[in-house]
Amino acid sequence: MAHFAQIDENNRVVQVIVINNAVITDSGGEEHEDLGVAFCSDMLGGDWKQTSYNGSFRKNFASVGFKYDTDRDAFIAPQPYVSWTLDEETCTWQAPVEYPNDGQIYIWNEETTSWEVRGE
Repeated sequence: MAHFAQIDENNRVVQVIVINNAVITDSGGEEHEDLGVAFCSDMLGGDWKQTSYNGSFRKNFASVGFKYDTDRDAFIAPQPYVSWTLDEETCTWQAPVEYPNDGQIYIWNEETTSWEVRGE
């Protein structure tokens, strides 16, 4: 199955749909994004970009509220906290402090810009 994200005038994802791979496959058996874009536009209108469930292209799987960055050709989640920065290679948000790797579950505290054990 192929996934396509509809992008609004602000490059925000407004919906993600699934279409059959047959729609994007030409007579020679090759898949083409433009066939899916045309199908989605004809059926539903709007602007569309293919997204990859496993992140094999466009960095991240699109979700409603994500932004499509034309310069990076990537889908980027909304910034979760002001202190987090965008990793240019993965287009994911990174905390200023690495998540602890001690088996406990942590939540981010933006006020202290630190990880805190969940439930404390």
